[in-house]
Amino acid sequence: MASQPESTIPKRSATNATRSSTLSDDDVLSGEDTSEVTRLFSERLQAWKHACGYLEEYLTSLEKLQTEQGKAHEKILKHVSRPLREAHHFDESLGGVAGMFENIRSNTQGIANSHYETAKALKTGVLPTFERLHAEIKSKNKELAKGAGKGSKAVDKAREVTQKHIQQLAMATATVESGATGKVTAPEDPYVLQRGLLHRLHKQVQEENNNRQDLLQVQSSFAQFEAHVVSTIQHGLAQFNTIITKQSDLTKSLYGEMVSIAQRIPPDFEWAAFVRRSEGVLIDPEAPPRSIANIGFPNQNHMTTQPLISGSLDRKGKLMRKYETSYYVVTPAHYLHEYKTDDNFIKDPTPELSLYLPECMVGGIAGDKFDVKGKDVSKGRIGNTMSMTHEYHFKAHTPIDAAKWWDVLHQSAGHYTTLPPMPSPPNSPTAPSRQGTGESSLAATTRPHPPPHGPAEFNPAVCTREEAPSQLAAAHQGSHPSMNARRQELPVRRWAGRYNARR
Repeated sequence: MASQPESTIPKRSATNATRSSTLSDDDVLSGEDTSEVTRLFSERLQAWKHACGYLEEYLTSLEKLQTEQGKAHEKILKHVSRPLREAHHFDESLGGVAGMFENIRSNTQGIANSHYETAKALKTGVLPTFERLHAEIKSKNKELAKGAGKGSKAVDKAREVTQKHIQQLAMATATVESGATGKVTAPEDPYVLQRGLLHRLHKQVQEENNNRQDLLQVQSSFAQFEAHVVSTIQHGLAQFNTIITKQSDLTKSLYGEMVSIAQRIPPDFEWAAFVRRSEGVLIDPEAPPRSIANIGFPNQNHMTTQPLISGSLDRKGKLMRKYETSYYVVTPAHYLHEYKTDDNFIKDPTPELSLYLPECMVGGIAGDKFDVKGKDVSKGRIGNTMSMTHEYHFKAHTPIDAAKWWDVLHQSAGHYTTLPPMPSPPNSPTAPSRQGTGESSLAATTRPHPPPHGPAEFNPAVCTREEAPSQLAAAHQGSHPSMNARRQELPVRRWAGRYNARR
């Protein structure tokens, strides 16, 4: 037998019967989803019903707003209905302010009445139109549910029955084809099942066609119904526009009359009369404005308000360890204050840092640098309680400036030393922190009760205020022979640190 040419149409193999039957299920149940169409029409009616409801709510709110505006204008009228206060300041003739207020009172009452009339027209003329349309849409939705909606449910039920028999046929054909032991019952014979399936499929198709015809009629009637809905909405909004326009024109006319009466008042009508009545009380326009330079107050420039020394210094920060420039003053009240700038007018000049010098220790000078150890008392009572003692490192512009600052600071300080501050050790993982151990450069060089010295030596750690200038100069120039030797006395330094810690 001659070989036949291969067909280009794909075919399913006989061993894939179950897959073939599954694909045929889609063919049997595919088609127009009438339930979805019915649901879509129902949603559309809901949308129109809600749109109509929005308009009803909108108009109802407007009707209430018009009533409230009428009441509000009556409340406003109370502000101008009573006689004017200080009426003697205004001319009582009609061409002045008194006549203007009389016109405002009458026109405001007219505006209140127009709002009440508008609210009544909206409630009795426009709202009933949309309420009737709302009822028609609800009736149309009920008609759809009883007609096409019921047919869609019948279609869904018929499809479920068909699907059930398709599954039974697939199971029976698979059982017979596999040659399994036993036999199928007569009702389960694939032939019998297929004939029953064809019968039910025929009923399903009839239900689908009947429902399809009903939906076509509904679909056709929807176009006419929606045209009626749109036309009704247009008519209702036209009524609304007529009512609102009438009220708006009346309000515009009344407000325009108020403005016209006010504009006819001569600009200098009231002022000329006022000047004539108050000529001896008014301010002289030729007088110069006030200046702070010409203002004095008690204790201005008192000796306690004048700084002992002031100027800019650099202070090393606690975290970044960088020097930042600020404005510093030492006051007769023995405070060292820090400010951002020396300006008194841009912002309230509140100190950023305040050190009470009688409770501080002032260190010696190293070139243009010196240290002050104390507690910041600028944060108020609670902040001062929480504040801790720190060692503040300062740097002046020149060594001469540093000596000037030190000379003023040590006169107010509770403790001071002429020894220069120790250099800070480099930051390293093995170097202990001076702040963590509680020992500072000031504490390490302060000895309140040092051992006696010979007549050729002097005590650089503790000195009186009278001896400070000469010893400071010697320490700064490095001329004293015992200075360098004493700086190397490490056991003495450790003793001084322990002594201060006990204090």
